[in-house]
Amino acid sequence: MQISPVGYVRSPYKQKFAIPRQPGLVGEAVGEIIFAESCANPNCLREIEQFSHLWILFQFHETAEKGWAPTVQPPRLGGRKKVGVFASRSTFRPNGIGLSVVTNRGWFQQGGELILRVGGIDLLDETPIIDIKPYLPYADCIEDAAAGYAEAVPGENYSVIFTPDAEQFLTSVLAEYPELRELITGVLKQDPRPAWRKKPKDEKTYGMELFDINIKWRIDKEEITVFQIEKTEN
Repeated sequence: MQISPVGYVRSPYKQKFAIPRQPGLVGEAVGEIIFAESCANPNCLREIEQFSHLWILFQFHETAEKGWAPTVQPPRLGGRKKVGVFASRSTFRPNGIGLSVVTNRGWFQQGGELILRVGGIDLLDETPIIDIKPYLPYADCIEDAAAGYAEAVPGENYSVIFTPDAEQFLTSVLAEYPELRELITGVLKQDPRPAWRKKPKDEKTYGMELFDINIKWRIDKEEITVFQIEKTEN
């Protein structure tokens, strides 16, 4: 079996840390699928605008070479209890294939590239895309489906505040990144810390990278404070 990527993702997520654990949790996370030359034909996307959501099949390219095991420790169970790999959405899988549903933001051509914009992504930058399919509500949405240990919708009741210095930076890049505040807030409300570190009082300083920007923050009980935002050094 031979599979070649149909394209690659241009994503604000430059590192695995801080990526939402499921798609759709941070609607402000918008990415672009840059189609490979072999699939960069606009006819491939004919009538795709009729569908508000799309299924994206992709490869977990950063973990593919690390192998897999029959059991994994899902963050939803505190990262300590084991379940079968096929009873999870772990990135460590026999074939390293992931599946995400995203919003369809439309397509365009630019500089010889065919580009599809998608929202609510949980994909690392440069993720290889294997396939794209329309989301069909009548077939893909099962209202009485059971989700076992992952029944509850992820997300925390954190309030996210920005210090004056952080606010000043957001203002300075508003033209370049008009939704940066919303993206940072959405990501942090998901509490991207490892499951074993989640506790009311945490004195550790955390950092994450979105686009070409470093964000540093702290958490105290139900409040997250973003105290430093700056451009990454090339």
